[in-house]
Amino acid sequence: MATTTRTVWMLACTGLLALPLATMGCGGKQNGPKVAHVTPGEMPIGGDWTGVYYDQLYGNLHLVLQGDEATGRWRRDSGESWGELTGTVDGTVLHYIWEETRIGMVGPSAKTKGKGYFVYKDAPGEKDPDYIEGERGLDQDELGQKWKAVKQANVVPNLDSVMPDELEQRGVGGGWDDSGESGPVERSSGSDEEEDEDEDEDEDEDKDKDKDKDKDKGSSSKSGDDGDTDY
Repeated sequence: MATTTRTVWMLACTGLLALPLATMGCGGKQNGPKVAHVTPGEMPIGGDWTGVYYDQLYGNLHLVLQGDEATGRWRRDSGESWGELTGTVDGTVLHYIWEETRIGMVGPSAKTKGKGYFVYKDAPGEKDPDYIEGERGLDQDELGQKWKAVKQANVVPNLDSVMPDELEQRGVGGGWDDSGESGPVERSSGSDEEEDEDEDEDEDEDKDKDKDKDKDKGSSSKSGDDGDTDY
């Protein structure tokens, strides 16, 4: 009887000790990065990662593949931000890291970054375009916001086409630069023309004055000759 009681007690203690360890293991798994578990497949006949893919939210994604290394850039349809991704392709699966920048903003809040994945999928119909589908997550997560983009026919990707120009990067602000000092004020073409007209008028006035002086000199010299008499 004593032996049976001791055995039951030992089993109970072992179970109580194992329970927190199991709980910790599950909790650690849940708190880790959210990774996409997708199995790569063979690319469809005629399929090519390189191209331009359109999504209503993210706009045109220009994607270029060199070997198994992929580089992509996009600019949202709203025009408020642009982003860049780099990753590695394995068959029909692309795992990537990304960074997106809000145009005209500076500081830490201007940028967001994370990870994501795409799966290249064959067109459902013979005349339908291929597309990519996946998700992008924040920081170390691959899972998060859905992203599905349709490949545009006969469109060559141009990574530089989505980059904001210098004016857009400065943003809207009353001529202030990052140092807090006011920048140079640009003159309009209209003000330049008015300035040129003023200069022309000044030159005409100077010419008129010179003519008047010449007349005065001429008249004085004549009067001087008439007044001189040789005796």
